[in-house]
Amino acid sequence: MLDLHNHTTYSDGTLSPADLVKEATTAGVKALAITDHDTLAGWDEAFSAAGDVLEIVPGVELSTTENGRSLHVLGFYPNRDALDPALQERLEVRRERAAAMVERLAELGLPITLPAMEGNRAPGRPHLAAAMVSAGYATSMDEVFDRWLGDHGPAYVPYAEFSAADGIRLLRDCGAVPVWAHPYLFRGGTVETVLPRLVEAGLMGLEVYHPSHSPSDVRRLEAFCQRYGLVMTGGSDYHGPSPDRQRAKDQSHLNQLQLPLALLEPLQRAKASLQAATHAE
Repeated sequence: MLDLHNHTTYSDGTLSPADLVKEATTAGVKALAITDHDTLAGWDEAFSAAGDVLEIVPGVELSTTENGRSLHVLGFYPNRDALDPALQERLEVRRERAAAMVERLAELGLPITLPAMEGNRAPGRPHLAAAMVSAGYATSMDEVFDRWLGDHGPAYVPYAEFSAADGIRLLRDCGAVPVWAHPYLFRGGTVETVLPRLVEAGLMGLEVYHPSHSPSDVRRLEAFCQRYGLVMTGGSDYHGPSPDRQRAKDQSHLNQLQLPLALLEPLQRAKASLQAATHAE
């Protein structure tokens, strides 16, 4: 089995890369992708922990925008030396955004301390929500998002403009296979209207299998992949055990989709074709 969408403590996950690998092995996963938001920092620990027991698929989940809304693009097998410098800029944007939301919360009479995110760790709204719960302003992270940090909340700060097309081109330029993450969670337009633009920009795959996708969503995405010649991927979008008991009831878990290892071959072929095209140029 494989799971191609997972997060660690280097972004908004609750498990270290080593603990994620341990849990994945227990869950029967044979190939595990590390796809933290805008950082590759968890790779080394994951590779070390996996040894020969588990195949690590190196990846990233890049934060981009489309029609003014957040759109995430997974990038698999990037050239680390090429991508890391560009991600440093994205991490700084994340830090500035988190600091701006902390400032807005303070203006609302809800002061918190921005969680320490040393090194190449990527701060995000879940970290702020957890701090709000710890400070006693809310009983759950969902309440924080509903009242203050949701997309239309009084403390929300939108993503800095970084288009999905630019993100896709960046990933391809750095040797990564770009895949649209959980398309049916996107709120800036329909998949039918947005997908052709992303394909034109160089998109190579769709995350067809995701806990949020209904059976009809999956069938539509499979059809899109066939129509556009795109790779199909899937994963649990696992963030580790939630410290919030309310969220824990509904959270995903590793290997819940029971996806076959056969999905990895087309992804690896896409990577090989990208390398061949780059060398030909």
